Amino acid sequence: MTTADERFGVLTDEAVERSRRRLGVPQPQRNPPHHYEVTRDGVRHFAYGYGDDNPLYGDPEYAATTRWGSLVAPPTFLYTMGEDAAPAPDPETRALLKGDPFAGLGSYQAVMEFEWWRPLRLGDRCRVLQTQVGVHLKPSSFGGRTAHVVRDYLYADGRGGMHALRRGTWINAERHTSKSRAKERLVQEPYTPAQLAEIDAAYAAESRRGARPRHWEDVEIGEELQPRVKGPLTTTDVVVWHLGWGMQLTPPGAFGIAARVRRKAPGLYPPNPLNVPDTVQRLHWEPERARELGLPGPYDYGAMRETWLCHLLTDWMGDDGWLWQLRCEHRKFNYLGDTTWVRGTVVDKRRVDGRAEVHVDVRCENQRGEITTPGTAVVLLPTRDRAVRLPAPPAADMDGMVAHELARFAVTGDQPHDSRR
Repeated sequence: MTTADERFGVLTDEAVERSRRRLGVPQPQRNPPHHYEVTRDGVRHFAYGYGDDNPLYGDPEYAATTRWGSLVAPPTFLYTMGEDAAPAPDPETRALLKGDPFAGLGSYQAVMEFEWWRPLRLGDRCRVLQTQVGVHLKPSSFGGRTAHVVRDYLYADGRGGMHALRRGTWINAERHTSKSRAKERLVQEPYTPAQLAEIDAAYAAESRRGARPRHWEDVEIGEELQPRVKGPLTTTDVVVWHLGWGMQLTPPGAFGIAARVRRKAPGLYPPNPLNVPDTVQRLHWEPERARELGLPGPYDYGAMRETWLCHLLTDWMGDDGWLWQLRCEHRKFNYLGDTTWVRGTVVDKRRVDGRAEVHVDVRCENQRGEITTPGTAVVLLPTRDRAVRLPAPPAADMDGMVAHELARFAVTGDQPHDSRR
């Protein structure tokens, strides 16, 4: 329950304590998934939304000739999937989960980690269980303090086998902290014909490994992956991304459906300059809203850059490889008008427990030479005498994975409220 000492838009000790009491408590999903099932159209719209026309994701006849035997979804398609696997909360849990302890603060995605164990195939359904596994107070570089919240999303396929783990860290900061960014001047000069020609040449040169196996033995440490280019980012790109990704943050639906949501949660729809209520999410495409929040302009989503990194890696590894792990940090905004060069370097290769691993440092770098998102990845490749064996998850099912994650983060059930009893 929100206490009188918790104030909207203010980071209080009481809010942190209420967040801490949620550790290990399954959080029911607010919105239905964008996709209930992996379909040819759904996968194609998602892949086109980030500029990927890989036939493994869009052509069932081609996909049938690969080791997978059918069309599969790109790694981050999981963002669009996941029927709620949380148990129905009892009244005490419902009260604990009501509202956001950090409501009114700015919330920024800082870190995202993935681990994939099995593909999502054509016709698959998927369940997701979300639970908070950490909350930490840290000083802000702009003064004051911030609350870092870590959440797990566990995905199981329609047969109950584990598909993947997504673990994210969000930084919650008071708005005056984020408005300090307004002091950061963003200077974007119009692109010259030569700069646009360079970008177009990079698009024209892009190639994928596809059906030609990339064998582990042939990979050299220090090898540079062929870059992917994303940009200059336009509002249109954000719209096309939403076609495949869905809305994700605010409930889907327009007009009368949105009005019903607005009656329940008016804070999700601050008025625009015409005094018309509109989604908070529009800061990603509406310059006025971004400036109200102290930002120089609209910017992309973290999920977009995570997906671009996957595009780099899946094109490089080919149909027979497997993207096992990815971790990245979103350190700077990627504004409309920016161009992102997605790059990677092989930094190690190992044979571990029968796995042929390749370790890759990845990064998103803008046209100003700033690295906006650095990261690391582990790709499994076939060897000349053996196909990739898919990695096993730490536990075989959702219950086991929850127990594993809670132990990993030392969530002991000693919190004042424990819905896992």
